[in-house]
Amino acid sequence: MITQQELNTTLWNAATSARGVVDASIFKDYSLAMLFYKYISDMHKVELAELVKKYGSDKDRLEIKKKYMRIQIPDNATFDKVLENISKDNLGEIINKALHAIEEANSQHLKDIFTVDFNSQSILGQADQRNQMLRNLLRDFATIDLTDIGRTDLLGKAYMYLLQQFASDAGKKAGEFFTPETVSRLLAKLAMPKSGDRICDPACGSGSLLLMVGEEVSDRDYSLYGQEKVGSTYNLARMNMFLHNQEDARIEWGDTLNNPLLKDEHGLIKFEVVVANPPFSLDKWGYDNLKDDEYHRFHRGMPPKSKGDYAFISHMVEVAKDKVGRVAVIVPHGVLFRGAGEAVIRKAFIEENILDAVIGLPSGLFQTTGIPVAILIFDKSRQKGGANENRKDILFIDASHEFIQNKTQNELSDEIINKIFNTYKERKEIEKYSHVAGYEEVKENDYNLNIPRYVDTFEEEEQVDMKEIASKIESLEKELEVVKNEMKKYLHDLGL
Repeated sequence: MITQQELNTTLWNAATSARGVVDASIFKDYSLAMLFYKYISDMHKVELAELVKKYGSDKDRLEIKKKYMRIQIPDNATFDKVLENISKDNLGEIINKALHAIEEANSQHLKDIFTVDFNSQSILGQADQRNQMLRNLLRDFATIDLTDIGRTDLLGKAYMYLLQQFASDAGKKAGEFFTPETVSRLLAKLAMPKSGDRICDPACGSGSLLLMVGEEVSDRDYSLYGQEKVGSTYNLARMNMFLHNQEDARIEWGDTLNNPLLKDEHGLIKFEVVVANPPFSLDKWGYDNLKDDEYHRFHRGMPPKSKGDYAFISHMVEVAKDKVGRVAVIVPHGVLFRGAGEAVIRKAFIEENILDAVIGLPSGLFQTTGIPVAILIFDKSRQKGGANENRKDILFIDASHEFIQNKTQNELSDEIINKIFNTYKERKEIEKYSHVAGYEEVKENDYNLNIPRYVDTFEEEEQVDMKEIASKIESLEKELEVVKNEMKKYLHDLGL
């Protein structure tokens, strides 16, 4: 069977066969859609062959069983059928029709999942260029046999790998759909999900962070919920869920702040775990629309018009279940100390006794920005009646100096991740690394959460002994004079 590395490499080569025709941030949508199409087509082929083998002689029963297959793909919409038409001039139109037929046949799980237009002149160029790109894409994916991968984790991990590779190519646009893998892994551990939890990411991008949090639950007993504003990214998340055998995950398309869609008959759904890497300091996040928010998410105060950080944080805290809910969110450092309206909200969170930890991370971890970021952890078990209601302190961790330096992007090693997590879990005091601050200490700092106020990482410079330095210089000068004299003697002996 193909290895993970072999599959990753093969798929990346296929996915980038026509790179350069369109921008990487756009081409990824076509490549990943083609991968998903090939996967479901191959899986359908396997399931159908098994049914034919079992019920082939009983045509009526075979037709009944076919209706209960995981995926329904009309005969004229399979990948192999499209491949037969690879020389046609209207190839983009043929692909579009096949994908739409699959959407209609699988309306429960795959409705409108293929948003990319394979016949778009404005994106893919004139017919000759467009057809050549599509032929390259089809031929390369045709060489990849996904029938023996089945429902293993191989393809799901490969999809994550492709997202990460496309994120590297996309640069600053990557933040719209992907959180770096090592940061996601850290956040997933800090979220500490348990069996039976409902896990939510209200700014879920392509869903990778959400899936990684779920993987922390050993018995796989959890449910996933997400919402994403960008349509193409929302569909990447849906494909990601399907490839990880999480097709029952509830992923919604829309603006979480202005139109939250994860609701039930009681209003906003409450979750045991809420995680996110929301857009940093989002301008025009909906201040004017949400002054009278019907869900009362901003009762601690309205975030400023030009910075939506506390709008996302407030939403996440409100949808965390009372007395048990946990929130882990990535934020820019300004959230820790900015004044005005943000200071009011920050103070309210601290006085409610639900802010559990502030963790500073290194700079250069993200494609989108070089600035250092922080993780805030809110724990509603600290509320009255919760398991940790007697905890009245806040743990500060300064992990900003520990990272693996790569050419384009810094990373966190497993050792670094485990150190941060264990320090948090055990609430350790480590000199120049972590500090547990009581409420009064935070209050004395005027509720400012800037990490250097609590964790002193200053390293005293080694004292320089100037007399010793002068003595060494004098000694070196004497040695140099001896060497010069010896050189003169050698040169004289050589007649030079």
